[in-house]
Order: sequence, then C-alpha cells, then structure tokens
Amino acid sequence: MREFGRIDILVNCAGTPEPAGSSILTVTATQFQDLIDAHLGTVFQTCRAAAPVMARQRSGAIVNTGSFAFLGDYGGTGYPAGKGAVNGLTLAIAAELAEHGVRANVVCPGAKTRLSSGPDYEAHIAELNRRGLLDDVSMAGALDAAPPEYAAPTYAYLVSDRAADVTGQIFIAAGGFVGRFDRPSPQILAYRDHHDAPPWTVAEISRKVCEQLRS
Repeated sequence: MREFGRIDILVNCAGTPEPAGSSILTVTATQFQDLIDAHLGTVFQTCRAAAPVMARQRSGAIVNTGSFAFLGDYGGTGYPAGKGAVNGLTLAIAAELAEHGVRANVVCPGAKTRLSSGPDYEAHIAELNRRGLLDDVSMAGALDAAPPEYAAPTYAYLVSDRAADVTGQIFIAAGGFVGRFDRPSPQILAYRDHHDAPPWTVAEISRKVCEQLRS
C-alpha cells in the first residue's frame, strides 16, 4: 500500500510436508496444528489483510493454492485437512466479496517442487501405491510431475481481466492438464416430508445407501 496505494492481486502458495510416516495413527496434536497453521492459517492471515483493501477499492483477485491431497488419496492428516479447508475458506471468501467486485479461486497444482522430489518423497509415493491409496497411473504422475512453469499460467489467467467473471472455482493445473472440480452438491438418497412422515429408520437408511452404491 505504501508503494502502490492499492492491492490488486493476492496469491497464496505455501506448503510444508507431513512428518515422515504421519497418519491419524501417529500424528501428534502439535504436529497437526502446525500443519493446519502452515496451510490454512497463512491463507487466512493474508486474505484477512488484503480483503478489506480490495473491498474498499471495489476490485481485486485472490488465488489460493490447494492440493489434490484434499481428496485423501495421499494419506496424512494436517496436509489434506489444511488444503481442504483452503477450498472451503476460498469459496466462502468468493461468496462474501462478490458484491464488492473481488474474486477468489483455488488452484490445485501438480508440479515438481522441493516437496515432491527426493528419495523420501519417492518412497512415500511408492508406499501409498503399495497400500492401495494411489493407483499405478496416479503414482506415475506423482513421480514424473512437470516443472512449476506449467502451473503458473493458470494462476496468471485467474488474476487477469480475462477471468473477470470467474470466482468461487477450484482449478487443477498439472503439466499439460488444466481442469476444474465440480462444485460439491448433495445427491439425494432418500426423501420424505417431515411434516407427515416419521424419521428414517437405520434399516431404511442402510437399504437406501446400499441401493445407491450398487447403482
């Protein structure tokens, strides 16, 4: 603000790996909190600082960095939880700031970085494959990721005027692949009006879930 008098762009791109072998069976409360602070806390702090400025000037673009890991396929605890929370926070920011002309989106990048290089990382990916969390195709992609230059254009697009109408979206930028996650929406398994019907029984819910999983 001292240098330019305004803030037009905020990009958050921070990450730290899980402790070696970390899982819900082994992670400590302190380790988990540190991971949440590193991934979610940093995003909150910078967005909290920049959002009022952008709202006053009626313009601005926020791009926060998520991760495929929010799906849980890469194991861990605080990393996927933090990145998943970044998604939710960004969607909420996008909804809150839309009336002020400010946009907010997420990019889930796939790129070769310090976090995705080296023997420890390779051993971690191989172990996830052995345990069945990652299939062979996903393992191959994780071990042969493109350099960050392939993810950068998606960030550049989202902060540009070309994306003036794009907000509240979660994008993927991994090598030559650019994609977008559909916004989660509930799928109806069963419905009855509570005004004239009793609650579903456990047996009825079990039957409905099994029918849906088989279809």
